[in-house]
Amino acid sequence: MSTQTSPDKFFISSKDFEPAYMALHRTGELKRRAEEAVEGLSHCLVCPRDCGVDRMADKTAACKTGRYAQVSSHFPHMGEEDPLRGRRGSGTIFFGMCNLRCVFCQNFDISQGHKSRETRPTRLAEMMLELQALGCHNINYVTPEHVVPQVLEALVIAVEAGLRLPIVYNTSAYDSMHSLRLLDGIVDIYMPDFKMWDPDHSLRYLKAKDYPEAARSALKEMHRQVGPLKMDEKGIAKRGVLVRHLVMPGDVAGTPEIMRFLAEEVSPDTYVNVMPQYRPAGKVSYEKYREINRPIIADELEEAYRVAREVGLWRFDERRSLGRFMALGW
Repeated sequence: MSTQTSPDKFFISSKDFEPAYMALHRTGELKRRAEEAVEGLSHCLVCPRDCGVDRMADKTAACKTGRYAQVSSHFPHMGEEDPLRGRRGSGTIFFGMCNLRCVFCQNFDISQGHKSRETRPTRLAEMMLELQALGCHNINYVTPEHVVPQVLEALVIAVEAGLRLPIVYNTSAYDSMHSLRLLDGIVDIYMPDFKMWDPDHSLRYLKAKDYPEAARSALKEMHRQVGPLKMDEKGIAKRGVLVRHLVMPGDVAGTPEIMRFLAEEVSPDTYVNVMPQYRPAGKVSYEKYREINRPIIADELEEAYRVAREVGLWRFDERRSLGRFMALGW
């Protein structure tokens, strides 16, 4: 895909923008969906694990999360992609626990370490409003796959209290179609990872053999809902899909196949963050996961970009310094 594509295709005026959830809020559909989602916790099918446990009774399974979400922290995040962080930061809410078991997780203490606080919906709504008051450009739910009902329940409260920021759904892409359909018309920006292509590698490193299939279905549905990433006059994301892909040692992630999938089955206009920051973390040890017990090398990152461009992708996250944002008054 040539970079000569009309820039209007990826532009949305900040003056004309309204968060997607407002239309559903006015009709009462937002509240209805939240009620449906919470009711479903009694036989949980929120993610592809399909555990079927009664989370309303505080029973837990893979995600170790019962009736209420667990939250590790909430703050304006300046380390996110440029279109999300801008000058004032992305309003991140880090949910505790996860429906995956990535052995290399760099947030292992949050995702698998039971170090987060149970958070009731009213408090979760307050967190969103606090981030809005701080001037954040968006509300960024980090690892929300297993707490979609709790998020929707709190979102209703926040919107009724004045929340008007776009929603970022920052996910591993191990999402169920049921949850994504509940989120249709609510989420403005989907930010999925695509972690691994091969089912056997997914079983070894993520403890979920069906991850690649679930991720492919999820990315297609996300793109159907919101399309390619669109930004306003200042380069701040307002709606669309932004895909993250972590380059891994020895290409255990299957980068060429993932990039080809994005270009051919999602869109060559997909905005991609090719991430170089892999390092041994979590449960990675020399004995058990010797093949990934090292950082990536420059050649591996260069090859990832080469194959991405070769298949037609061209919109990549290129970090600007915060000083440039400040100079532009963003």
